[in-house]
Amino acid sequence: MLRVSFVSAVRPMASPCFQAARNPQMSTFRLYSSFRSNIFSSFKRSPLSRPGFAQQSRTLITDATPVVRPSQAEAWKRFGITAATVAGTIVGVNLFLNRETRDALSPAERSYLHESFQYTGGGLAITALAARAMFKNGFAFRVMSANPWLVLGVSLVGSIGTMMGAMYTSPENKVLKHAFWLGFNACQAATLSPLFFLSPAILSRAALYTCGVVGSLSYVGATAKNDTYLYMGGPLLAGVTVVALSSLAPMALPLGLRGLAISEAISLYGGLAVFSGFVLYDTQKILHNARLAEQGRIPRDPLKESIGLELDMINIFIRLVQILASRQNNRK
Repeated sequence: MLRVSFVSAVRPMASPCFQAARNPQMSTFRLYSSFRSNIFSSFKRSPLSRPGFAQQSRTLITDATPVVRPSQAEAWKRFGITAATVAGTIVGVNLFLNRETRDALSPAERSYLHESFQYTGGGLAITALAARAMFKNGFAFRVMSANPWLVLGVSLVGSIGTMMGAMYTSPENKVLKHAFWLGFNACQAATLSPLFFLSPAILSRAALYTCGVVGSLSYVGATAKNDTYLYMGGPLLAGVTVVALSSLAPMALPLGLRGLAISEAISLYGGLAVFSGFVLYDTQKILHNARLAEQGRIPRDPLKESIGLELDMINIFIRLVQILASRQNNRK
């Protein structure tokens, strides 16, 4: 009975349409369109973009607005507030969502979970390093200067194709499986590379918040009773569909200011809630699959399990970046 309910909850998650809605390209597409025009306009106004500037002048003209840097005491105060917020999130989530804990993990479950998170961390590290390298060599600027719809289509095809290859290639074929996995992370890096146009402070804070949220929710999912959150498969599928449609609606439909504000709120805060739920779901799915693999009912494949967690973290990170960037713009 347990196996039947689990399969019915997980089966929609493997469909190509669902993976397209869950991919971070759907949310970064809207983020690019919001600040690509500002970058191009500032580049055109820059004296460096004028023909023959290098031969006519050696003077570098910079913005006359002084850069206000916080003092060391203020910087430590901000760091303390951020650390306290992350720690409070972990404690609060554990108290509200994890009132009834399970027994200790079995060696097979612990090993499977650790390997899945190792692949997740390795994939995120590869994505971050590759995105930084693409930004430095000018690939990010070329991505933003291209047609946004073309970028969305190519990135979705490449990302979903390599992801399906990594997920459905047999674990025994390690070379091909890891090649698809590297290609999947390269596609994510190409899509995320324009984020480096934003302030490094925003990216670092968003990364810290993402680690706090994902770490606390993963701990809850790993210590909660067996299959507590597996019922969330259907509601999360409906939620991610609504989030994907709200992200694309302003670009395809003539919405007013109120409609734009509502769709943006659904995309940001609704997406943050949906992908936080996916962290709980995917963590318990890993443990459930670990028990099935121990019984010999499915092949042992931690790389496949890590892809879902990696997508969850990237989507949470993107939405936190958007929220922090919008708050910074409102202060100006």
